[in-house]
Amino acid sequence: MRPMEQLPSFEIAQLGESRHVSPLADYGFIREDDRILYHTELRDVKACIDAGKEPPTFERAGARSRIYFDPRQVKAGIVTCGGLCPGLNDVIRAIVLSLYHHYGVREILGFQYGFEGLVGRYWHEPIQLGPERVSGIRGRGGSILRSSRGPQDPKEIVETLVRLKINMLFTVGGDGTLKGARAIAEEAKRRGHEVAVVGIPKTIDNDILFVERSFGFVTASSEARRVISAAHVEATGARNGVGLVKLMGRESGFIAVNATLASGDPNYCLIPEVSFRLEALLDSLEKRLEHRGHAVIVAAEGAGQDLLETATGTDASGNRKLGDIGVFLRDAIRDHFAKRGMELNLKYIDPSYTIRSLPAEASDAAFCMLLGQNAVHAAMAGKTNVVISSWHGEFTLVPIDAAVTRRQKVDPNSWLWGSVLSSTGQGGLE
Repeated sequence: MRPMEQLPSFEIAQLGESRHVSPLADYGFIREDDRILYHTELRDVKACIDAGKEPPTFERAGARSRIYFDPRQVKAGIVTCGGLCPGLNDVIRAIVLSLYHHYGVREILGFQYGFEGLVGRYWHEPIQLGPERVSGIRGRGGSILRSSRGPQDPKEIVETLVRLKINMLFTVGGDGTLKGARAIAEEAKRRGHEVAVVGIPKTIDNDILFVERSFGFVTASSEARRVISAAHVEATGARNGVGLVKLMGRESGFIAVNATLASGDPNYCLIPEVSFRLEALLDSLEKRLEHRGHAVIVAAEGAGQDLLETATGTDASGNRKLGDIGVFLRDAIRDHFAKRGMELNLKYIDPSYTIRSLPAEASDAAFCMLLGQNAVHAAMAGKTNVVISSWHGEFTLVPIDAAVTRRQKVDPNSWLWGSVLSSTGQGGLE
Protein backbone atom coordinates (compact mmCIF):
# COMPACT_ATOMS: atom_id res chain seq x y z
CA MET A 1 0.00 0.00 0.00
CA ARG A 2 1.23 3.50 -0.84
CA PRO A 3 2.10 5.77 2.11
CA MET A 4 -0.69 8.17 3.01
CA GLU A 5 -0.18 11.61 1.54
CA GLN A 6 0.34 14.47 3.93
CA LEU A 7 -2.14 17.18 2.97
CA PRO A 8 -2.81 20.67 4.33
CA SER A 9 -6.16 21.61 5.82
CA PHE A 10 -8.93 22.21 3.29
CA GLU A 11 -11.24 24.01 5.74
CA ILE A 12 -12.48 27.37 4.48
CA ALA A 13 -12.42 30.57 6.54
CA GLN A 14 -15.86 32.06 7.15
CA LEU A 15 -16.56 35.66 8.14
CA GLY A 16 -19.55 34.66 10.24
CA GLU A 17 -22.96 33.04 10.26
CA SER A 18 -25.05 33.35 7.10
CA ARG A 19 -28.25 35.06 8.25
CA HIS A 20 -29.58 36.55 5.01
CA VAL A 21 -31.86 34.75 2.57
CA SER A 22 -30.36 34.54 -0.91
CA PRO A 23 -32.23 36.51 -3.58
CA LEU A 24 -31.67 33.61 -5.98
CA ALA A 25 -34.78 31.50 -6.46
CA ASP A 26 -34.63 27.71 -6.87
CA TYR A 27 -31.01 27.80 -8.00
CA GLY A 28 -29.98 24.31 -6.98
CA PHE A 29 -28.37 25.53 -3.79
CA ILE A 30 -25.23 23.96 -2.30
CA ARG A 31 -25.37 22.72 1.29
CA GLU A 32 -22.55 23.57 3.65
CA ASP A 33 -21.74 19.86 4.08
CA ASP A 34 -21.45 19.19 0.32
CA ARG A 35 -17.89 17.92 -0.21
CA ILE A 36 -15.83 16.70 -3.17
CA LEU A 37 -13.34 13.89 -2.60
CA TYR A 38 -9.68 14.78 -3.05
CA HIS A 39 -8.68 11.26 -4.10
CA THR A 40 -9.68 9.67 -7.38
CA GLU A 41 -8.72 6.09 -6.59
CA LEU A 42 -10.75 3.80 -4.35
CA ARG A 43 -7.64 2.33 -2.71
CA ASP A 44 -6.66 5.76 -1.39
CA VAL A 45 -10.12 6.34 0.05
CA LYS A 46 -10.11 2.88 1.63
CA ALA A 47 -6.64 3.50 3.10
CA CYS A 48 -7.99 6.57 4.91
CA ILE A 49 -10.99 4.67 6.21
CA ASP A 50 -8.87 1.69 7.30
CA ALA A 51 -6.62 4.11 9.20
CA GLY A 52 -9.65 5.52 10.98
CA LYS A 53 -9.44 8.86 9.15
CA GLU A 54 -12.05 10.67 7.12
CA PRO A 55 -11.00 10.89 3.45
CA PRO A 56 -9.84 14.43 2.56
CA THR A 57 -12.44 16.53 0.76
CA PHE A 58 -12.93 20.00 -0.67
CA GLU A 59 -15.95 22.17 0.06
CA ARG A 60 -18.12 22.36 -3.04
CA ALA A 61 -18.47 25.79 -4.64
CA GLY A 62 -21.84 27.20 -5.60
CA ALA A 63 -24.78 29.31 -4.49
CA ARG A 64 -26.05 28.99 -0.93
CA SER A 65 -29.66 29.46 0.17
CA ARG A 66 -28.50 31.68 3.03
CA ILE A 67 -25.71 34.22 2.62
CA TYR A 68 -23.56 36.30 4.93
CA PHE A 69 -23.82 39.68 3.24
CA ASP A 70 -26.91 41.79 2.70
CA PRO A 71 -26.54 42.48 -1.05
CA ARG A 72 -27.82 46.01 -0.54
CA GLN A 73 -24.80 46.74 1.63
CA VAL A 74 -22.18 45.18 -0.64
CA LYS A 75 -19.47 47.22 -2.32
CA ALA A 76 -17.21 44.97 -4.38
CA GLY A 77 -13.79 45.40 -5.93
CA ILE A 78 -12.03 43.49 -8.72
CA VAL A 79 -8.31 43.46 -9.50
CA THR A 80 -6.26 41.61 -12.16
CA CYS A 81 -2.57 40.99 -11.49
CA GLY A 82 0.49 39.50 -13.17
CA GLY A 83 0.97 38.71 -16.85
CA LEU A 84 -1.81 38.73 -19.40
CA CYS A 85 -3.76 35.55 -20.00
CA PRO A 86 -6.66 34.57 -22.30
CA GLY A 87 -9.95 34.97 -20.45
CA LEU A 88 -9.23 37.87 -18.10
CA ASN A 89 -12.01 40.01 -19.53
CA ASP A 90 -14.39 37.05 -19.48
CA VAL A 91 -13.77 36.60 -15.74
CA ILE A 92 -14.27 40.32 -15.06
CA ARG A 93 -17.52 40.26 -17.00
CA ALA A 94 -18.75 37.13 -15.21
CA ILE A 95 -18.11 38.64 -11.77
CA VAL A 96 -19.83 41.90 -12.65
CA LEU A 97 -22.89 40.26 -14.21
CA SER A 98 -23.31 37.80 -11.34
CA LEU A 99 -23.02 40.54 -8.70
CA TYR A 100 -25.42 42.78 -10.58
CA HIS A 101 -28.06 40.35 -11.85
CA HIS A 102 -27.92 37.51 -9.31
CA TYR A 103 -27.57 39.59 -6.17
CA GLY A 104 -28.52 43.13 -7.13
CA VAL A 105 -25.16 44.64 -6.19
CA ARG A 106 -24.76 48.10 -7.71
CA GLU A 107 -21.41 49.26 -6.29
CA ILE A 108 -18.66 47.45 -8.21
CA LEU A 109 -15.21 49.00 -8.65
CA GLY A 110 -12.44 47.79 -10.95
CA PHE A 111 -8.99 48.66 -9.63
CA GLN A 112 -6.45 49.39 -12.35
CA TYR A 113 -2.91 48.07 -12.77
CA GLY A 114 -3.07 45.18 -10.32
CA PHE A 115 -2.48 45.73 -6.62
CA GLU A 116 -1.09 49.19 -7.46
CA GLY A 117 -4.69 50.27 -8.01
CA LEU A 118 -5.42 49.60 -4.34
CA VAL A 119 -2.59 51.82 -3.10
CA GLY A 120 -3.47 55.50 -2.91
CA ARG A 121 -0.02 56.89 -3.68
CA TYR A 122 -0.14 55.52 -7.27
CA TRP A 123 -3.22 57.64 -8.06
CA HIS A 124 -4.87 55.01 -10.26
CA GLU A 125 -8.55 55.90 -10.35
CA PRO A 126 -10.90 52.88 -9.98
CA ILE A 127 -13.43 52.22 -12.72
CA GLN A 128 -17.15 51.96 -11.97
CA LEU A 129 -18.29 48.64 -13.41
CA GLY A 130 -21.73 47.48 -14.47
CA PRO A 131 -23.42 45.49 -17.26
CA GLU A 132 -23.02 48.28 -19.82
CA ARG A 133 -19.33 48.77 -19.04
CA VAL A 134 -18.55 45.07 -19.55
CA SER A 135 -20.98 44.37 -22.39
CA GLY A 136 -18.37 44.65 -25.12
CA ILE A 137 -15.38 42.98 -23.49
CA ARG A 138 -16.32 39.36 -24.14
CA GLY A 139 -14.02 37.96 -26.80
CA ARG A 140 -11.33 40.58 -26.23
CA GLY A 141 -7.83 39.72 -25.12
CA GLY A 142 -6.04 41.45 -22.27
CA SER A 143 -7.72 43.08 -19.28
CA ILE A 144 -9.81 46.25 -19.25
CA LEU A 145 -8.45 46.77 -15.74
CA ARG A 146 -4.87 46.43 -16.96
CA SER A 147 -2.33 44.68 -14.80
CA SER A 148 1.01 44.95 -13.05
CA ARG A 149 3.48 42.68 -11.31
CA GLY A 150 4.85 42.79 -7.83
CA PRO A 151 3.52 42.88 -4.26
CA GLN A 152 2.22 45.94 -2.45
CA ASP A 153 1.97 46.69 1.26
CA PRO A 154 -1.20 44.95 2.54
CA LYS A 155 -1.61 47.68 5.16
CA GLU A 156 -1.93 50.33 2.44
CA ILE A 157 -4.32 48.11 0.48
CA VAL A 158 -6.57 47.48 3.47
CA GLU A 159 -6.52 51.20 4.21
CA THR A 160 -8.01 51.74 0.75
CA LEU A 161 -10.60 49.01 1.31
CA VAL A 162 -11.64 50.63 4.59
CA ARG A 163 -11.77 54.12 3.09
CA LEU A 164 -13.89 53.01 0.13
CA LYS A 165 -15.99 50.65 2.30
CA ILE A 166 -15.12 47.66 0.10
CA ASN A 167 -16.33 44.45 1.76
CA MET A 168 -15.76 42.04 -1.11
CA LEU A 169 -12.53 41.80 -3.13
CA PHE A 170 -11.94 39.52 -6.11
CA THR A 171 -8.28 38.98 -7.03
CA VAL A 172 -7.53 37.43 -10.42
CA GLY A 173 -3.99 36.11 -10.70
CA GLY A 174 -1.48 33.35 -10.09
CA ASP A 175 0.69 32.20 -7.20
CA GLY A 176 2.03 35.65 -6.33
CA THR A 177 -1.42 37.21 -6.53
CA LEU A 178 -2.84 34.55 -4.24
CA LYS A 179 -0.11 35.20 -1.68
CA GLY A 180 -0.96 38.89 -1.90
CA ALA A 181 -4.66 38.11 -1.44
CA ARG A 182 -3.84 36.04 1.63
CA ALA A 183 -1.86 38.93 3.12
CA ILE A 184 -4.79 41.28 2.46
CA ALA A 185 -7.25 38.90 4.12
CA GLU A 186 -4.98 38.51 7.15
CA GLU A 187 -4.40 42.26 7.48
CA ALA A 188 -8.12 42.99 7.13
CA LYS A 189 -8.84 40.48 9.88
CA ARG A 190 -6.20 42.11 12.09
CA ARG A 191 -7.78 45.51 11.42
CA GLY A 192 -11.26 44.20 12.12
CA HIS A 193 -12.46 45.11 8.63
CA GLU A 194 -14.84 42.47 7.31
CA VAL A 195 -14.00 41.73 3.70
CA ALA A 196 -14.41 38.54 1.71
CA VAL A 197 -11.20 37.99 -0.29
CA VAL A 198 -11.75 35.49 -3.10
CA GLY A 199 -9.11 34.47 -5.65
CA ILE A 200 -9.73 33.32 -9.20
CA PRO A 201 -6.72 31.27 -10.41
CA LYS A 202 -5.10 32.88 -13.43
CA THR A 203 -1.98 31.06 -14.52
CA ILE A 204 -1.43 30.14 -18.11
CA ASP A 205 1.04 27.47 -16.91
CA ASN A 206 -1.70 25.62 -14.96
CA ASP A 207 0.65 25.35 -11.99
CA ILE A 208 -1.53 26.22 -8.96
CA LEU A 209 -1.76 23.38 -6.46
CA PHE A 210 -5.15 21.70 -5.93
CA VAL A 211 -6.49 23.43 -9.05
CA GLU A 212 -7.00 20.95 -11.87
CA ARG A 213 -7.43 23.60 -14.52
CA SER A 214 -6.86 27.32 -14.56
CA PHE A 215 -8.47 29.54 -17.17
CA GLY A 216 -6.43 30.38 -20.26
CA PHE A 217 -4.63 27.03 -20.22
CA VAL A 218 -6.85 25.40 -22.85
CA THR A 219 -6.64 28.43 -25.14
CA ALA A 220 -2.84 28.55 -24.73
CA SER A 221 -2.51 24.83 -25.48
CA SER A 222 -4.71 25.13 -28.56
CA GLU A 223 -2.74 28.05 -29.96
CA ALA A 224 0.56 26.33 -29.11
CA ARG A 225 -0.63 23.36 -31.15
CA ARG A 226 -1.08 25.64 -34.18
CA VAL A 227 2.40 27.08 -33.66
CA ILE A 228 3.86 23.57 -33.50
CA SER A 229 2.06 22.70 -36.73
CA ALA A 230 3.68 25.70 -38.41
CA ALA A 231 7.08 24.63 -37.08
CA HIS A 232 6.49 21.14 -38.49
CA VAL A 233 5.63 22.57 -41.93
CA GLU A 234 8.81 24.65 -41.87
CA ALA A 235 10.90 21.67 -40.79
CA THR A 236 9.56 19.35 -43.47
CA GLY A 237 9.91 22.02 -46.14
CA ALA A 238 13.70 22.12 -46.06
CA ARG A 239 16.60 19.67 -46.02
CA ASN A 240 17.61 18.90 -42.44
CA GLY A 241 14.88 21.20 -41.23
CA VAL A 242 14.41 21.77 -37.51
CA GLY A 243 11.46 23.61 -35.99
CA LEU A 244 12.26 24.82 -32.47
CA VAL A 245 9.34 26.18 -30.42
CA LYS A 246 9.67 27.76 -26.97
CA LEU A 247 6.46 27.73 -24.94
CA MET A 248 5.37 29.11 -21.57
CA GLY A 249 6.10 27.04 -18.47
CA ARG A 250 8.48 28.45 -15.89
CA GLU A 251 8.24 25.72 -13.26
CA SER A 252 5.68 23.39 -14.84
CA GLY A 253 5.59 21.93 -18.32
CA PHE A 254 1.85 21.40 -18.73
CA ILE A 255 1.45 23.59 -21.84
CA ALA A 256 4.38 21.91 -23.60
CA VAL A 257 3.04 18.48 -22.65
CA ASN A 258 -0.55 19.23 -23.63
CA ALA A 259 0.39 20.86 -26.93
CA THR A 260 2.78 18.01 -27.77
CA LEU A 261 0.08 15.40 -27.22
CA ALA A 262 -2.52 17.45 -29.08
CA SER A 263 -0.23 17.94 -32.06
CA GLY A 264 1.63 14.66 -32.37
CA ASP A 265 4.30 16.43 -34.45
CA PRO A 266 7.07 17.08 -31.88
CA ASN A 267 9.99 14.66 -31.74
CA TYR A 268 11.32 16.19 -28.51
CA CYS A 269 9.46 17.74 -25.59
CA LEU A 270 11.62 19.42 -22.94
CA ILE A 271 10.08 20.47 -19.62
CA PRO A 272 11.39 21.86 -16.30
CA GLU A 273 10.50 18.71 -14.38
CA VAL A 274 12.77 16.42 -16.42
CA SER A 275 16.46 17.21 -16.86
CA PHE A 276 18.33 16.41 -20.06
CA ARG A 277 21.93 16.37 -21.23
CA LEU A 278 22.65 18.71 -24.11
CA GLU A 279 25.05 16.19 -25.67
CA ALA A 280 22.39 13.49 -25.61
CA LEU A 281 19.86 15.80 -27.26
CA LEU A 282 22.30 16.89 -29.98
CA ASP A 283 23.41 13.33 -30.74
CA SER A 284 19.80 12.16 -30.91
CA LEU A 285 18.85 15.09 -33.15
CA GLU A 286 21.76 14.37 -35.50
CA LYS A 287 20.64 10.76 -35.88
CA ARG A 288 17.04 11.87 -36.37
CA LEU A 289 18.04 14.19 -39.23
CA GLU A 290 20.20 11.52 -40.85
CA HIS A 291 17.27 9.10 -40.94
CA ARG A 292 14.20 11.36 -41.31
CA GLY A 293 15.54 14.69 -42.53
CA HIS A 294 13.48 16.87 -40.19
CA ALA A 295 12.61 17.34 -36.51
CA VAL A 296 10.42 19.43 -34.22
CA ILE A 297 11.55 20.40 -30.70
CA VAL A 298 9.21 21.89 -28.09
CA ALA A 299 10.83 23.44 -25.02
CA ALA A 300 9.08 24.93 -22.02
CA GLU A 301 10.76 28.17 -20.93
CA GLY A 302 11.89 26.65 -17.63
CA ALA A 303 13.49 23.57 -19.19
CA GLY A 304 17.25 23.00 -19.04
CA GLN A 305 18.00 25.81 -16.61
CA ASP A 306 20.88 23.78 -15.17
CA LEU A 307 22.62 24.15 -18.54
CA LEU A 308 22.43 27.94 -18.57
CA GLU A 309 24.16 30.79 -16.87
CA THR A 310 20.95 32.02 -15.28
CA ALA A 311 20.53 35.47 -13.89
CA THR A 312 20.38 35.67 -10.12
CA GLY A 313 17.49 37.05 -8.12
CA THR A 314 13.80 37.25 -8.85
CA ASP A 315 11.52 39.27 -11.09
CA ALA A 316 8.82 41.71 -9.98
CA SER A 317 6.41 38.83 -9.34
CA GLY A 318 8.87 37.02 -7.08
CA ASN A 319 9.70 34.34 -9.65
CA ARG A 320 13.30 33.28 -10.06
CA LYS A 321 14.86 34.77 -13.17
CA LEU A 322 15.40 32.31 -15.99
CA GLY A 323 17.93 31.98 -18.73
CA ASP A 324 16.56 31.84 -22.29
CA ILE A 325 16.45 28.14 -23.13
CA GLY A 326 15.11 28.84 -26.62
CA VAL A 327 18.02 31.01 -27.71
CA PHE A 328 20.47 28.68 -25.95
CA LEU A 329 19.19 25.62 -27.83
CA ARG A 330 19.02 27.50 -31.13
CA ASP A 331 22.68 28.52 -30.88
CA ALA A 332 23.84 25.15 -29.52
CA ILE A 333 22.15 23.24 -32.35
CA ARG A 334 23.57 25.57 -34.99
CA ASP A 335 27.09 25.29 -33.53
CA HIS A 336 26.86 21.50 -33.33
CA PHE A 337 25.92 21.03 -36.97
CA ALA A 338 28.36 23.68 -38.17
CA LYS A 339 31.18 21.74 -36.48
CA ARG A 340 29.93 18.56 -38.17
CA GLY A 341 29.84 20.31 -41.54
CA MET A 342 26.18 19.30 -41.91
CA GLU A 343 23.55 21.43 -43.57
CA LEU A 344 20.91 22.71 -41.12
CA ASN A 345 17.77 24.76 -41.67
CA LEU A 346 16.53 25.78 -38.22
CA LYS A 347 13.48 27.96 -37.59
CA TYR A 348 13.06 29.28 -34.04
CA ILE A 349 9.60 30.40 -32.88
CA ASP A 350 8.71 32.06 -29.55
CA PRO A 351 4.95 32.78 -29.56
CA SER A 352 4.62 33.55 -25.83
CA TYR A 353 3.26 37.10 -25.96
CA THR A 354 1.10 36.33 -28.98
CA ILE A 355 -0.57 33.53 -27.02
CA ARG A 356 -0.94 35.53 -23.81
CA SER A 357 -2.82 38.33 -25.56
CA LEU A 358 -5.39 36.10 -27.28
CA PRO A 359 -9.09 36.10 -26.38
CA ALA A 360 -10.33 32.92 -24.70
CA GLU A 361 -11.64 30.19 -26.96
CA ALA A 362 -15.17 28.83 -26.42
CA SER A 363 -14.39 26.24 -23.75
CA ASP A 364 -12.21 28.65 -21.78
CA ALA A 365 -14.77 31.46 -22.08
CA ALA A 366 -17.51 29.24 -20.62
CA PHE A 367 -15.12 28.11 -17.89
CA CYS A 368 -14.35 31.76 -17.05
CA MET A 369 -18.06 32.50 -16.69
CA LEU A 370 -18.48 29.64 -14.21
CA LEU A 371 -15.37 30.62 -12.25
CA GLY A 372 -16.61 34.19 -11.94
CA GLN A 373 -20.09 33.14 -10.84
CA ASN A 374 -18.75 30.71 -8.25
CA ALA A 375 -16.40 33.39 -6.92
CA VAL A 376 -19.38 35.67 -6.35
CA HIS A 377 -21.40 32.92 -4.66
CA ALA A 378 -18.46 32.22 -2.33
CA ALA A 379 -18.00 35.87 -1.42
CA MET A 380 -21.70 36.42 -0.79
CA ALA A 381 -21.63 33.42 1.58
CA GLY A 382 -18.84 35.09 3.57
CA LYS A 383 -16.06 32.78 2.45
CA THR A 384 -12.65 34.45 2.57
CA ASN A 385 -8.95 33.76 2.01
CA VAL A 386 -10.13 31.27 -0.58
CA VAL A 387 -9.53 30.42 -4.23
CA ILE A 388 -12.05 28.94 -6.67
CA SER A 389 -10.89 25.60 -8.05
CA SER A 390 -12.05 22.83 -10.35
CA TRP A 391 -11.53 19.25 -9.20
CA HIS A 392 -12.85 16.06 -10.80
CA GLY A 393 -15.06 18.22 -13.01
CA GLU A 394 -16.62 20.02 -10.02
CA PHE A 395 -16.07 23.56 -8.78
CA THR A 396 -14.59 23.64 -5.29
CA LEU A 397 -13.23 26.02 -2.68
CA VAL A 398 -9.57 25.77 -1.66
CA PRO A 399 -7.91 27.75 1.14
CA ILE A 400 -5.26 30.03 -0.29
CA ASP A 401 -2.85 28.63 2.32
CA ALA A 402 -3.18 25.21 0.67
CA ALA A 403 -3.02 26.48 -2.90
CA VAL A 404 0.31 28.28 -2.41
CA THR A 405 2.04 25.43 -0.57
CA ARG A 406 4.04 24.66 -3.70
CA ARG A 407 3.68 24.67 -7.49
CA GLN A 408 1.75 21.96 -9.31
CA LYS A 409 4.12 20.10 -11.62
CA VAL A 410 4.21 17.32 -14.18
CA ASP A 411 5.08 14.04 -12.49
CA PRO A 412 7.94 12.40 -14.47
CA ASN A 413 6.66 9.00 -13.30
CA SER A 414 3.06 9.62 -14.37
CA TRP A 415 1.09 8.19 -17.26
CA LEU A 416 0.98 11.75 -18.67
CA TRP A 417 4.73 12.03 -19.14
CA GLY A 418 4.85 8.42 -20.28
CA SER A 419 2.36 9.33 -23.00
CA VAL A 420 4.61 12.18 -24.12
CA LEU A 421 7.60 9.84 -24.38
CA SER A 422 5.50 7.42 -26.42
CA SER A 423 4.29 10.21 -28.70
CA THR A 424 7.68 11.81 -29.36
CA GLY A 425 9.85 8.68 -29.27
CA GLN A 426 12.61 10.88 -27.82
CA GLY A 427 13.83 8.21 -25.40
CA GLY A 428 15.97 9.01 -22.41
CA LEU A 429 18.01 12.18 -22.76
CA GLU A 430 19.33 12.16 -19.20
